[in-house]
Amino acid sequence: MNDQESFISHLIELRQRLIHAVGAVLVLFVVLFIWPGSGYIYDLLAAPLMSALPEGAKMIATGVITPFMVPVKVTALAAFLIALPYVLYQAWAFVAPGLYEHEKRLALPLVVASTVLFLAGIAFCYFFVFQKVFSFIHGFAPKSITPAPDIEAYFSFVITMFIAFGVTFEIPIVLIVLVRMGLVTVEQLKGARPYAIVGAFVIAAVVTPPDVLSQLMLAIPMCLLYEAGLFFARFISARRSAPAAEPAESP
Repeated sequence: MNDQESFISHLIELRQRLIHAVGAVLVLFVVLFIWPGSGYIYDLLAAPLMSALPEGAKMIATGVITPFMVPVKVTALAAFLIALPYVLYQAWAFVAPGLYEHEKRLALPLVVASTVLFLAGIAFCYFFVFQKVFSFIHGFAPKSITPAPDIEAYFSFVITMFIAFGVTFEIPIVLIVLVRMGLVTVEQLKGARPYAIVGAFVIAAVVTPPDVLSQLMLAIPMCLLYEAGLFFARFISARRSAPAAEPAESP
C-alpha cells in the first residue's frame, strides 16, 4: 500500500470513528429529549441556583425562543457528557494502531484517567461549588431586590464553570505527560510551585464570578491537583530513569 492509499484509508477510518462518536451523542440526545425530557434536565441543572433563591423566585427568559432553545442545549450537553467515554474510546481506537507497545500502556490509562477527572471536576462544581457560591452571592442581595436570573445567562455561566473545573482537574495528567515526554523534570515543577500558586489564583479570578468564595473554590483545588500531579509524576520519572541506570551497574 502506497502513501496515498494509506492516507485515504486513515481518512476513511477517521470518518467512521467520527460518525460513531457523533451518532452516539445524537442517539443519547434523542433519548434524553424524549425521556425524561429537556425541561426536566434543565430543572436539574438549575436546582443549585433555585435552592439558593428566595421561596417563590423564578428564572426568566428574555428571548422569544429561549424557553425552547436553552433546555435543548442543556440536553445536548448532558448527552455529550454521558457519551464522553465512548467518544474518547473512538479517539483512542483511531490513534492506538500507530503507537508503540510502551506508549499504549501509558496512553490508555491516561485516556481513562483524564475522562474520570474531567467528569469529577464537573461533578465537584455542580454538587459542591454551585451550592456554596449561589448561597454566598444571594446572601448579600438586598431584601428590596427580587432575584430573577435569565436562563440563557445562567446556561452560559454553567458552561464556563464546567469547563473551568473540568480542565482544572486535568492538571495531574498534564504534569505527568510533561514529565513523561522529558520536557520538564519533577524538580523543575517543584521549583515552579510558587508561580503555579499565583497562576492558579489569577486564573480563578478571571474565569469565576467576582467573589472571593468561588475564586478560592477553584484556586485551592488547582493547587492541590498540582501537588497530586507532582506526586504521581515522581513515579513516572523514576520509571524513565531506571533503565538508563542499569548499564552503569553492570561490570
